[in-house]
Amino acid sequence: MRELKRELEKKRQFASDASHELRTALTGLRTELEEARLHPDETDLGDLLIRALRDVDRLDAIITDLRVIAGMDAGPPMPPQRVDLTDLVRDEVARRTDRIAVRLRLEPGVTVQAVPVRLGRVLTNLLDNAQRHGRHLVEVRVSHDDDHAVLTVADDGEGIAESERERVFQRFIRLPAARRLDQTGTGLGLAIARDIARSHLGTLHAGESESGGASFVLRLPVSPVNRAPRPGIRLGTSRRVNLTPTRARKSCRSCL
Repeated sequence: MRELKRELEKKRQFASDASHELRTALTGLRTELEEARLHPDETDLGDLLIRALRDVDRLDAIITDLRVIAGMDAGPPMPPQRVDLTDLVRDEVARRTDRIAVRLRLEPGVTVQAVPVRLGRVLTNLLDNAQRHGRHLVEVRVSHDDDHAVLTVADDGEGIAESERERVFQRFIRLPAARRLDQTGTGLGLAIARDIARSHLGTLHAGESESGGASFVLRLPVSPVNRAPRPGIRLGTSRRVNLTPTRARKSCRSCL
């Protein structure tokens, strides 16, 4: 019962925070439009449209992130697949048009069991964050570490104070630097990325990059190596077949 109460309280708090964020964006949009209606002669239409569209973009981003969270919290889980992490990173970076060119340091053949669309969402959120804060460098690394695959996204921005490195993963939390650099952010991207990491039995942590900026490290269990079945075992059953000539012929007839 205590666990159920804690879960219900978390959902109530999330609903309250989501309502607050949506209301804030709507209030800003409404205020700008009402000011323009009251003082049409003093309103620069082009500037008004830019501000209004910025508020619409923020609303759209919040709604999109809320749908992702709702999809993760409700309904049956999506089936995982064997995913080549190196290929996924190459494909994602190739399709983007970013302010800063992304430098890749990729070890080949790093595979994990994951839901591709959700793992892609983690990478997208981390790249968006790095592009927002980076000055001249964004780097993605993929490597093995014992029985884990490691994906690192680093930038050369201001970095994150050690005391704030866990706080950035809380829903709707945006540090002052993030608010200054992007007014349309939702404060949900990193929270979603960590939720996805945990749903894949992995971890996501923030640290300091080699250039002094931020570094986000995703660790996931590597995909198990496919093992060939032992002789005498038919796939899909645990029944052992004695491969004497007579029994072998009967077994073959039964498999037809």
